[in-house]
Amino acid sequence: MYAVIKTGGKQYRVAEGQNLRIEKVTGEPGDKVVFDQILMLGGDEPKVGRPIVDGAKVEATILAQDRAKKIIVFKFRRRKNYRRKQGHRQPYTELQINNISAG
Repeated sequence: MYAVIKTGGKQYRVAEGQNLRIEKVTGEPGDKVVFDQILMLGGDEPKVGRPIVDGAKVEATILAQDRAKKIIVFKFRRRKNYRRKQGHRQPYTELQINNISAG
């Protein structure tokens, strides 16, 4: 069984036992997180929400709170002596999906 969840402005296809990196959510490693915005449940009998599936939920455990690899943002205009260099590290939360229930 799998589910499509919505969190952090993005949609993710998840299955039980899967490890997943999402936009940062509050909590410490070891805490439980419950997602209730389930857009679709898949498997033998798929259920599609309008816009969400009523009563469905996905339970997960936080494995880590960290920041991704640094990216460099470099702006440049030729012949104008214009250069701007900036770095960015996006925070993320790593989860392990424990349970998917249809409700």
